[in-house]
Amino acid sequence: MITIKDVEHVAKLARLELTQEEKEKFTHQLGDVLEHVEKMNEVDTTNVEPMNHPIDFVNVVREDKKIYENTREELMANAPDIEGEFFKVPKIN
Repeated sequence: MITIKDVEHVAKLARLELTQEEKEKFTHQLGDVLEHVEKMNEVDTTNVEPMNHPIDFVNVVREDKKIYENTREELMANAPDIEGEFFKVPKIN
C-alpha cells in the first residue's frame, strides 16, 4: 500500500513540489497501479514466451545502399572556405 510519505519521497527524488491535493491524488493513483501489477503477477505465465512487442511484424525499412559517392572535389566545391583538404570554419571562443 502506498502512503503519502511514499509519494513525498518519490517527489523529493524527482525534485517535484506537490500540493497536499496532488499528494493525495498520486497516492491513490500509484496504489491503483501497484494493485494492477499485483493482479498481473498472479497470472500463470509458465508456458508463455517472452516478447519485445505484442504484435509480430517485420521491419519495412529498406536496406542502406550506397547509390552515389561524392568525390572530394564535388564536396569541396560547395564549401564557403577551404584550407588545403579541409573545410575552414570560424574559430569558436
